[in-house]
Amino acid sequence: MLKLAKRYHIDVLQAVTWNYSAAIFLTWLLFKPQLLPQQNIHSNIYLLTGVLLPVLFLIIAASVRVTGIVRTDVAQRLSLIIPILAAFLLFAEKLTTIKTIGISVGIIAVICSIPWQQSRVERRTGSGSWMYLLLVFAGFGVIDVLFKKIALFTDVPYTTSLFIIYILAFAVSFIFLFIQIYRKKTRFSWPHILIGWALGVVNFGNILFYIKAHKALANAPSTVFAAMNIGVIVLATLVGLIGFKEKLTTLNKIGIVLAVIAIVVITNS
Repeated sequence: MLKLAKRYHIDVLQAVTWNYSAAIFLTWLLFKPQLLPQQNIHSNIYLLTGVLLPVLFLIIAASVRVTGIVRTDVAQRLSLIIPILAAFLLFAEKLTTIKTIGISVGIIAVICSIPWQQSRVERRTGSGSWMYLLLVFAGFGVIDVLFKKIALFTDVPYTTSLFIIYILAFAVSFIFLFIQIYRKKTRFSWPHILIGWALGVVNFGNILFYIKAHKALANAPSTVFAAMNIGVIVLATLVGLIGFKEKLTTLNKIGIVLAVIAIVVITNS
């Protein structure tokens, strides 16, 4: 959807802002979340997640502008390393031989799936551009870990947690949008609300089932982290190949095959 946005000159900030309003409405409509006083004990996690979601979008946009889309994509995909390490160091998951093999194959698959060819933008990047890539790498990794922590909350329904996070994310992104409009760097457009709502339905489903997976596999966070991230790479690559006629190198094709093998091994472990 974001790739189509570029093709049709859609303001992604507006789409992302209204996407969170759709997520708020769907959470309220389907789950009727109840906001209770004891939920304040998780306020730091909620605030960090709610702020990081839209801020990460701005970081990605800046990284693409400064370092190019290829390097940004590399940083995003390699961020899988952070939640994988957190699964064993922070969430005390036991590492088995089969799971080690599966994760190792998965990381190799991620590296193989990266489009290593550089464009002119990448060749012109300066020495300070690594900071943007580091922020993308850390941002995606931290978001994954935060959603795992939210899934572990036993005193608050995860749908209520999502409701709070979406409200915070909408407020932050709306402030960014208001500043852009006030500074006349963009113009408000009604169609973007509909575009944002379409994006919001997909985003809502993505995060909802991601947390459901963490709750269903509470003792195996690495399975969820790896299967989801590697699965996204496979699906995105196939969509790019079929829908946008993108070309794959031999290394990319090997990466897809290894990714499928990694998902099967990790899931069966």
